[in-house]
Amino acid sequence: MFGISTSISEKADKVAAHKRERRKVRTRLRVEPDEAVLPHRLEVSNVWAYAKDGKRYKKTASKKDMRK
Repeated sequence: MFGISTSISEKADKVAAHKRERRKVRTRLRVEPDEAVLPHRLEVSNVWAYAKDGKRYKKTASKKDMRK
């Protein structure tokens, strides 16, 4: 399986998404501590907006690709 993109990693996208999620959780807990309806991860991030657009199988992978 290989990523569909020229981007090497989605690490920066994931860090930003988790930061947004933690900020939203802290805000909701501060405003409504008794209810505590926490946000779902999909509310704060969109995986299709990340640097890579998913993964796919490659029928003919080179030896270099297989070493990854």
